[in-house]
Amino acid sequence: MYPDFQYLFQALLGHDMPSWLGIFKTFGFFVALSFLAAARAMTSELKRKEAAGFLKPVLKKMKVKAKPTSENPNPVEEERMVLVPIHMLMTEIVFAAAIGGIIGAKFFNAFESWDDFNFASLLSPSGLTFYGGFIVATAVLAFYARRYKIPFRHLCDAAAPAIMLAYGVGRLGCQFSGDGDWGIYNSAYITQADASLRASTPEDSKLIADYTRFIPSKSFPAPAGVPRWMVAMNYPHNVACEGRVVPEWSRPYNTVLPVAVFPTPIYEALLGISLFGLMWAIRKKLKYPLHMFAMYLIFAGTERFFVELIRVNAKYDFGFVKPTQAELISVILVITGVGILLFYRKKETPEPPAHHSFE
Repeated sequence: MYPDFQYLFQALLGHDMPSWLGIFKTFGFFVALSFLAAARAMTSELKRKEAAGFLKPVLKKMKVKAKPTSENPNPVEEERMVLVPIHMLMTEIVFAAAIGGIIGAKFFNAFESWDDFNFASLLSPSGLTFYGGFIVATAVLAFYARRYKIPFRHLCDAAAPAIMLAYGVGRLGCQFSGDGDWGIYNSAYITQADASLRASTPEDSKLIADYTRFIPSKSFPAPAGVPRWMVAMNYPHNVACEGRVVPEWSRPYNTVLPVAVFPTPIYEALLGISLFGLMWAIRKKLKYPLHMFAMYLIFAGTERFFVELIRVNAKYDFGFVKPTQAELISVILVITGVGILLFYRKKETPEPPAHHSFE
């Protein structure tokens, strides 16, 4: 794995790199990239909706430069209410969603792992729960839309493909850094002394049992034609520092998982980016507002529910069923999305775009 740019460039260039590159983390890089990609996609969709007449400019107090006059040839900037196209508020929207998302992700992660909770963990860069971030970020955007009288249904539709893209790109950060967000053990492969993987044998059963005692496992050899890394990885140099220590490796990332795990970040990255492509292709064909957002809820909920089947997460004990937090939220999202598609059919007539000026 490549927890920071020092490890990444060493792998790419084949020789040692200066340690100061370690301050640049791959996880943070992909998170930033995910926000940039989402902002680009959402801006494009907002412009399309503005051009179609579904979104009108909003009044907002901004600093503008007055026109020069004979009495005042060098006017200074002054605050005034002006009409601003919604896509030009993208920086504010992304910033508000990012702050709300990070807060929600931290607190939902605390609820999910309450036994290990401490206040210091809220300040840690690790430990983020996507659904917590999604729920709180949506609430923040609803407040923002209400404040500026932006139709929230169209804001949701414009954001839906962007959120899916951000999720897929963000999962690449989980994969590259090895942040512990992987699946259950795949006992078909174990790690050798040199940290490489090999197929397990019956003689390895006791060793595997010792390592997988408290975590679910499944033996799944790679099918013919499928590369092994698609079903089994041992995440050497993972940023979570989980697994056994390899003495020959320098600190701080000197661990490797003793038994392979399913690389669920790869699955989610591929699914997220692919589903974004599908949503982007059909976005102009949906007749009713909120239906694109409903498609996101269904896709995101279904994808996460099935991935949770091979992930390691805390479970709630309801006696007859023991779901994870993500499974519960996934079911709610899918039901909500299906309900919107079936019962929300309010078709809107676009209005002529309003004239706006920054003068």
